[in-house]
Amino acid sequence: MTTYAWRGTTTGSVEHLDLLPRDDRWRARSVVDLGPERVEYAVELDTGWGFRALRARSSSGRTLDLSRAGGGQDGAAQAEHPGPGWQADGVDRPDLDGAIDIDLAFSPFTNTLPIRRLELVVGASAEIVTAYVTPELTVAPDPQRYTRLADDRYLYESLDSDFRAEITVDADGFVVDYPGLFVRLADRG
Repeated sequence: MTTYAWRGTTTGSVEHLDLLPRDDRWRARSVVDLGPERVEYAVELDTGWGFRALRARSSSGRTLDLSRAGGGQDGAAQAEHPGPGWQADGVDRPDLDGAIDIDLAFSPFTNTLPIRRLELVVGASAEIVTAYVTPELTVAPDPQRYTRLADDRYLYESLDSDFRAEITVDADGFVVDYPGLFVRLADRG
C-alpha cells in the first residue's frame, strides 16, 4: 500500500489516498476534507489504469455509485474501443459512452488515470472524454487534452472551456504540483 496526500491551494482541502495493488486491479481509497464537508471515495481500476467503478459519499449524505463495463479489457484496449456501459446509481448514462476515465473535481489523483493509461511520449498529446464528478457528486461528460511536455510535466487542457494548466508529476504519474489547484504533501509508505 502507498499513501499520497494533497492540499488544495485555493480551497484549503486536504486529501489522504491509499493505493492498493491487487492481482487483477488497482484500488484507491481516499478521504477529502473540503472544509465544511468531507467526501470519501473508493475507485477500482484495471491493471491498465482503466476505470471500472467509483463509490463516493459526502458527509452531507450525498452518494454516487458510478461504473463502467469494461468487458474485461485493460485500459489500453478500452481506449481503442470506448463503448457503452456507464451507470450512475444504477441508471444507464449513454451521455458518458465516449468516456474512459473519471475526473474528480476535488482530487488530483484522477489525473493519474489518463497519464498512466495513455503512456504518452514527450511531445505527444491525446484527446479524451472523462466522466467529470463535481463535489456535489453530479456527473457529466468532459472533453480534455493531455500533452506530455517533459518526463515530469503534462499540459492539461479543458476542451469545453479556456482552462489549462501545466501539471508536474512524479516518476509514477502522480501529481506533485497542479498550479492553482493542488500540491502534494509528504508521502508515507
